[in-house]
Amino acid sequence: MTEIIVGTLIVGYVLDLIFGDPHGMWHPICFIGNMISFFERRLQSDCVHEQVAKADCERPLYERIRGSKKEQKQKQLDTTNTNESKKDGCDKKRESEVFHEPNRELAGGVLLVICVLAVSTAIPLVILMICYRIWFWLGFAVQSYMCYTILATKSLKTESMKVAEVLQTDGLEAGRKAVSMIVGRDTQNLTETGVVKAAVETVAENTSDGILAPMFYMAIGGPVLGYFYKAVNTMDSMVGYKNDKYLYFGRAAAKFDDVMNFIPARLSAIMMILAAPLVKLDGASAWKIFKRDRLNHASPNSAQTEAVMAGALQVQLAGDAWYFGKKHEKPTIGDAVRPVEIEDIARANKLLYAASLLGMIVFCGIRIAVWFGIKMEL
Repeated sequence: MTEIIVGTLIVGYVLDLIFGDPHGMWHPICFIGNMISFFERRLQSDCVHEQVAKADCERPLYERIRGSKKEQKQKQLDTTNTNESKKDGCDKKRESEVFHEPNRELAGGVLLVICVLAVSTAIPLVILMICYRIWFWLGFAVQSYMCYTILATKSLKTESMKVAEVLQTDGLEAGRKAVSMIVGRDTQNLTETGVVKAAVETVAENTSDGILAPMFYMAIGGPVLGYFYKAVNTMDSMVGYKNDKYLYFGRAAAKFDDVMNFIPARLSAIMMILAAPLVKLDGASAWKIFKRDRLNHASPNSAQTEAVMAGALQVQLAGDAWYFGKKHEKPTIGDAVRPVEIEDIARANKLLYAASLLGMIVFCGIRIAVWFGIKMEL
């Protein structure tokens, strides 16, 4: 079992480095997103759910699957349900008159989590059992493909580097448009520095959410546990908002996501600190800022990797941001030892790749060491 888990994880990681997300092909995470929308429409009585699901499906593939969840959540915080009010048969007056039943909505949210996680793990488990029963190498190939679809290393680099490229070739307006595809904040008034910071912060956060966290869980339980994690992650990005619509219904998903990411976020930060000197970044500063600023965020997990990134690059990240035309005051992360520059996006991606490789070695190494130790005792 350990040989298979480690072997398929390595193959999946290599495939991800080479090909990135399989654009134009059926993607398991899209299936999870559609399933969440399906259960949500049936578990929550609000008449506007279909519009939210449709809006999510119309987002770019990378943002829909691996997007910056915490920024999306912040974007929804304390805002009106503008998009929801466009649903046929519903208007703002009706939206404001929705009567909440907290206990019922909380129970519905818990049921959503149970249903989505049950299906998200049962389907890949059954598929793998059938494939391995037919032929070992068929099962190995399918399991490797599953691992590949769960990781997002190359896609994260590709999408963030687009921001740097268009800033240099097409100017600020094109850079704002490019970064809007991977962040949730208002981008129309961002300066060049603001655009670069947004891209760097996305790379930092998703180094954990999109790569090292799923890698950690796959090293423990293969792609079945990997899909379990991604299902929690996707539920949080779709219903884990603190707005009027999801305050109660999305609470279970949001809290469970915090729990699932608690250990991986901190392990990811450690991997980034250790990897920083390997790509000629400041490991000592990364450690210093991590210790000082790792809790400078509403989420218990998001600032862990952002603090490391800020320290490694010796720049200041985070701070106030605009969402739906409203300014949200947020603490800064890191010290402004030097100004943020376009090249920092490439530097952030170098750290991303180094940390992902180090994480692969460490997680697989621990899995093999534990397996070998158990065999020796037996």
